Amino acid sequence: MGKRHIMRSSTGLVEIIGLTEKFKFNPKEGIDNPVMVITDDADSVSTPSPRLCVLKREEGESYGFHLRVEKGRQGHIIRNVVSGGVASRSGLQDGDRLLEVNNSYVDDVPHPEVARKIKLSGHQLCLLVLNGEEYERALSRGQDLRDLTRAQKGEGCKPPRFCHITRDPISGLGINFTPVEGEKGRFSVNLVAGGAAEKAGVRKGDRLVWMDGATVSDLTHSALSRMMKKCGSSITILVTDSESEQNYIRQRIPILPTIAVPHNLPYRARKLHLVSGSEGYGFLLRLEKAPSGRNFHVLREMHSGSPAERAGMKDGDLLLEVNGESVESLKHEEIVDRVRLSGQQVSLTTITLQGLEFYTKLGLSPLLFCEDDADERVKESSTPAAAAEPSPQEETDATCKPRLCSLRKGPLGFGFNLGCVPHTPGTFISQVAFGGAGQSAGLRMGDVVMEVNGQNVEEKYLEDVIMLVKDGGHFLSLQVMDKADYNKLKKTDTLTRNNTDSEQEDENYEISCL
Repeated sequence: MGKRHIMRSSTGLVEIIGLTEKFKFNPKEGIDNPVMVITDDADSVSTPSPRLCVLKREEGESYGFHLRVEKGRQGHIIRNVVSGGVASRSGLQDGDRLLEVNNSYVDDVPHPEVARKIKLSGHQLCLLVLNGEEYERALSRGQDLRDLTRAQKGEGCKPPRFCHITRDPISGLGINFTPVEGEKGRFSVNLVAGGAAEKAGVRKGDRLVWMDGATVSDLTHSALSRMMKKCGSSITILVTDSESEQNYIRQRIPILPTIAVPHNLPYRARKLHLVSGSEGYGFLLRLEKAPSGRNFHVLREMHSGSPAERAGMKDGDLLLEVNGESVESLKHEEIVDRVRLSGQQVSLTTITLQGLEFYTKLGLSPLLFCEDDADERVKESSTPAAAAEPSPQEETDATCKPRLCSLRKGPLGFGFNLGCVPHTPGTFISQVAFGGAGQSAGLRMGDVVMEVNGQNVEEKYLEDVIMLVKDGGHFLSLQVMDKADYNKLKKTDTLTRNNTDSEQEDENYEISCL
């Protein structure tokens, strides 16, 4: 029972009832002050339980849900789940928060990138979600959501390998398959030591999951053997080690090419980063009809020494994306407009016609294993062959590159301030909070802001840039460049204003992005 006390105050009698709290004895903590060990309600100590939703759709059918970022709420939110649709049948619910897409953690990934991952999934999609209330409760307690997903999956789920094997003239493909005894539709891999399959990334004892677009769980051994005989000079397979296969099956996670690591692929889409020169980008875009009868947007006539040629563009390549947006459903004029509206730089994703045909035959998106040309160039520059003394022009090209910084709003907001020169378009990072999201993402004081969430802002005023930041909700993608490098790139000093930034500091407008 509680103790009852009566106290006198200037306003009369005040009744205070003290309740004796329940407690649980812990021998490790002793009994000096047992009331400090409080028995929590079951709800307050319950561990959040993420749910795995596997969505399978038919050709022409939608998944039947929307993914949103909402003001005042955190996370990627599932909305408008169509009753009886693919998402609804998988167990997806309105208000769920998305934690993983195809085994890849996305809670801290900018919204456009998450939407892109979903679009690239094809006809099968694996989502790990958490109930909205549980998500909010976990955040309020400071729980690490990434640790939560790891605990859900446990250990032992290595990513599968997506391997392309080209037949050797002497030893052939160097691989065959044996049915796993007592387990229908499951096959173990046997290799020729040093053969083509082993060189392509396949390992002894691997389990075959998928071959040339077909899931092998639906095949008999004789059907698989017939496929091998008809494969010609090459095959493309999806394999995983036996332990990981068991864990995927136990957790009911489908093993898909979308979660795989590529090995020895003959074709990959490339992402090219172009910075406009005095005469533009230096290439032509044409609408051409392929022998198949399909129309494609084709890159042609790269000018010698142009930004297009320096970025690695090749005559005849097909255009897949402009600044991360697919051009498949766009008209030629719309694509040209998007390139022009990008301002002084643009990102183009391309692939060869043969590469597109390769992925089409496999039933996969050509964007699934896209390589970033900038990343590849960094790798190449670290090799001994690239250690030669660079020319001044090459040195400028290597250093004057924008940086992409992805931020998620934290306790300090986005953790930076934006500034501008009064009555002048263009913005820069005027302050970066120590330990904030901006510092973690790599923002530096003085950086020039070039893009906000994929939209060029070099000619926009501060107020417009702030609105774009706010429209992104809790996630933000900024493309920035060091001010000195930016001025070299532009061959002008418009943002520096005669190097009097420090003198004009009291005139600069500044708004905190919190």
